[in-house]
Amino acid sequence: MSDPRTPETIDADIVKALIEVRGRAYVPYSSHPVGALLISDSGARYVGANVEVAHYKGLCAEASAIAAMVTSGETRLKEVYVIGPGEHLCTPCGDCRQRLREFSAPDTLIRVVDADGRLLRRYTMDELLPDSFGPENLGKDSAFAS
Repeated sequence: MSDPRTPETIDADIVKALIEVRGRAYVPYSSHPVGALLISDSGARYVGANVEVAHYKGLCAEASAIAAMVTSGETRLKEVYVIGPGEHLCTPCGDCRQRLREFSAPDTLIRVVDADGRLLRRYTMDELLPDSFGPENLGKDSAFAS
């Protein structure tokens, strides 16, 4: 978690990308746009926005960005950023926490920023989803198996 005594500044290019992708969210029902930016182990950046549909089972921003990453051939996350529309925490939902966990190490950083890109909270994957269930629980290697 972030320490309020040592404020962390988010890179201006990341903030710009987050605000832009949040602006492309398709949210005609909730009016709650969310953007996500993932940085893979290679350093590549993948963005995603939430996409709602009339039957209310849309696609979260994190899931959208994960799909872009996997489609590009990558499966290992180094950092995650999430931006919502206000000053409140807009943390990944339960489904997205599990999705992120699939491609993250326990120490992968997840940063949640406010609408202007200021850091509200920083988590490790292990803090965001403690005692999680993953590929190893099914006898499979995770993306981070050596």
